[in-house]
Formats: sequence, C-alpha cells, structure tokens
Amino acid sequence: MRNADSLGGLLDIYYAAACQTDFPAPNDRSEIASRTARMCEIVEQTIVGYEPFFDVRLFVFPEFAHSVPVYQTIPELREKLAVPVPNEHTERYARLAKQYGCWIQSGTFIECDQKYPEFLFNTTVLVGPEGVESKYRKVNPWIPWEVHASPHDVADYDEDPFPVVDTQIGKIGVAICYDWLFPETIRQIAFNGAEIIVRVSAYMDPWGMAEPMDWWTMINRTRAMENTAYVVASNQGASLAHYPPFSWPGGSMVVDFDGRVLAQADPGAGEKVVVAPINVEALRAERERRIGHDMRAHLRSEMHPYLRQSFLQPGGGDITVESNNRRIKCAKDLLI
Repeated sequence: MRNADSLGGLLDIYYAAACQTDFPAPNDRSEIASRTARMCEIVEQTIVGYEPFFDVRLFVFPEFAHSVPVYQTIPELREKLAVPVPNEHTERYARLAKQYGCWIQSGTFIECDQKYPEFLFNTTVLVGPEGVESKYRKVNPWIPWEVHASPHDVADYDEDPFPVVDTQIGKIGVAICYDWLFPETIRQIAFNGAEIIVRVSAYMDPWGMAEPMDWWTMINRTRAMENTAYVVASNQGASLAHYPPFSWPGGSMVVDFDGRVLAQADPGAGEKVVVAPINVEALRAERERRIGHDMRAHLRSEMHPYLRQSFLQPGGGDITVESNNRRIKCAKDLLI
C-alpha cells in the first residue's frame, strides 16, 4: 500500500473521492471530535477498500461537516462553536494524510482568528502529508442568514483569498457552496492556476439534483467546462431532521474538464462516497493543445466594466441578519 514516503513526483493518474456526511448539527464545539473521527474512518476505509483496484489520493468533505451555524449571532457562534484553524482536528487529518500519502479537503469549521478578532469565518483547509497546505475562507457567505464574514468584509485583508496549492496530485483550489454561483469566484481560482477545483458544499433542496431546479449538477458541470478544470464536489447528505429547516440532497460528484460527470452519488440523505479518476497529464495536454473553446485564453476582460463597480459593500465587524438585509437592499438599488 502506497504511503507518503513512497510518493515521488506528480501522480499523473489517481482517484478522487467525493464524500458526504450525515451528522446531527452540533450545538457545541465539544461535538466536533466525533465528526472528525468518523471522517477519518471514511478516508481509511476508502483507501483500503479500493486498494486492489486503484489509488484514492484526494478526499473531499462537505460544508458544515464539523459545525453548522445554528446560532444567528456572532457572539453565540463564538461562544459555542468557533475554533481556531489549524487545530487538533486538522492535526488528526495530517497524521492520516502522512500515513497514506493522501490529501484531505476538510469539511468546514466556524473559524476564529486572533488576527481578526471581530470576525468569524466559514473555513476549509487542504491537508496533505506535510500538514495544512492551504486555508480557504468562504468569500460569498449565504446572506442574509450566514453572519460569518467574507475576506471582503475585512479592511486591508492581506492574505490571498483564492489560494491554489501545487501538490503531487496537481494544482488544487477550493471554494465553498454559494461561492459557486458566482462565476467570477471560480474563474479567479482557475486563473490562479487551479487544475482541480474542489467544491465543499451544503446545497439544499430544491436547488439540488431534482429537475427542474437541478442547480447542483448544472453549476458543477458548467464551472468545469468553462475553466477546463476537474471539479470534485462534495455535498451535504444530512436529513431534514439533522439540519432543519432544509433537506440536503447529496449527489456528490466528480466532473472532468469537459463537463462530463465521471461519478455521482444517488440523490438523497446519508453517508456516501463516490470515486473517479483524475488524469492531470491529460488535462495539461488538453490545455496546451486546445485552441478552440479555451474560454480562459479567449477572455476579453476589458469588455466587462461591471467588475469595476462595487455592489455589495463590506460588512465590517458587526455582521447581523439585519445588516445583511440592509447591504443587500443598497446593492439592489444599484442594479439597472
């Protein structure tokens, strides 16, 4: 069985696993450890189970896998659920990644950071054999309900909001759930060099897999195609009873760089894992060879002046449902 010490250069072909969870929403940070333990079990079981067939090297878990913003105010979230990132849970993933030579895109944490004491973030990390390799904070919280901050809300934010890390399994970027409804967000990750773009998501009904509102599948396929990138998308599989008031349709999937679905979980709640091959060498050859339908190379940036105009204003350090509604109203007033 391959471990971290046996990895050489780039792994041209390996398998990615889109993993979905079905945990009750925790009320306190003390409940996070049990979620981490189960996700570690899923990683190890998947690696061992598929070992006779192929190497599974990338694991993606859904938004809210560690904690859910079940409280509507920052003080309550800070008191009950917020944790620094990295933490003991990411350390556990790092030990597993080192043991097996794999990469784990964590489910999200509600993050507190002494550097930004006024704010909380919805955060995922990519953990590899050497530890935490990147941290991503949700740029587009699902307002008005989500009161954790975007990097956009922080004056003089000096960290890359769209990190892409060059690993032995390719160049990996990530965005969280609602981020994916903004083509600009995923496009920036692609222009930062991402070859595999990971979606860590909690996408509820009716915007899941069921027609005529199958946004989940449509958006994943479209973002893959328009950026010539693989998409590995993990969606929340919690039941209505676990994360009210929404039900969560799952449907975790892997999409290739032409928008073809390589694997997809059946719709419905519950733990599920689907795996599919990632061929980084083929992706790089396609990007190099392709002249037609290369939407990155064909982009006429200067023809889109809307990107130079501000719409939603930064939230500052006192984000509430009410302040989100006011910001949305001001932004809507600017629309033509």
